[in-house]
Amino acid sequence: MIARIWRGRASREKAAAYAAHATERVFPSLLGIPGHRGALLLRRDEADGVEFLAMTLWDSLAAIEAFAGADAERAVVEPEARAVLTEFDGFARHYEVVSGLPAVSPREAGRGG
Repeated sequence: MIARIWRGRASREKAAAYAAHATERVFPSLLGIPGHRGALLLRRDEADGVEFLAMTLWDSLAAIEAFAGADAERAVVEPEARAVLTEFDGFARHYEVVSGLPAVSPREAGRGG
């Protein structure tokens, strides 16, 4: 499995708009791409704005190319995202997933063992 990681920043005022775009439009569109295995949007509030890390999971580089095109390292940043971000990387980094644990819902995490 391959993790694709991309970084962007938004002002505090436009951070919710970017989060909505990513989670309501981009992430659902990935579901139709064979080899897509999941997505996370991470948010970090900073003194001068909000940083986002988007991580998507894929079976292979070929699956990533179905999303990003032949240059898999090129970031895919739609006009709606560009309109609300103050800065963003023009590239994505790819990492081989070596190990992981299954996701646990907040309700399951509170049960104890």
